Amino acid sequence: MKLLVGLGNPEQTYFGTRHNIGFDVLDVVAFRLQTAFGAGKGDFFLAKTKYKGEDVLLQKPTTYMNLSGRAVRDAMQFYKISILDTLVICDDLNLALGAIRLRASGSDGGHNGLKSIIYETGKDLFPRLRFGIGNNYPKGAQADFVLSKFTASETPVVTEGVQHAADAALSFIEHGLSITMTRFNRAQPSG
Repeated sequence: MKLLVGLGNPEQTYFGTRHNIGFDVLDVVAFRLQTAFGAGKGDFFLAKTKYKGEDVLLQKPTTYMNLSGRAVRDAMQFYKISILDTLVICDDLNLALGAIRLRASGSDGGHNGLKSIIYETGKDLFPRLRFGIGNNYPKGAQADFVLSKFTASETPVVTEGVQHAADAALSFIEHGLSITMTRFNRAQPSG
């Protein structure tokens, strides 16, 4: 069984913001797999489905970003899913807009959602897909920037990037991380 986790914040005011890109990618995956989110057995929304013969869970924590790890830990324990079969999808300020970086492990890189998952699971050895949201903000305005919506000029890049990230998530289910990293990592969006 594979668990795909999209990080974001649950209230409607955060929909479409940079910090919620993980939710956006999972919405595309859910649409493609013709499944819908419902209440999970914990502080998260969950969709259950199959892809290429593999059981798949899609999870959106409702704990807010800084406490995402509790929801991820709870789902992993309840459904008995290995951390190596858990792909976490999140935003990244350090990557160019639309860039995709998949890695097998690593630090939180200053991302509070990843920090929470590392703390709650006691491990940093989990696959993650970081989606570049750019970093065009004045000094001291990082929090406002990640909670802002994408501009009209950024939207085409983000839309294409979300589709690319959804492709990568499906590849992770079917082919595993190594092949997916080779095929989908990119420093800049295409086009």
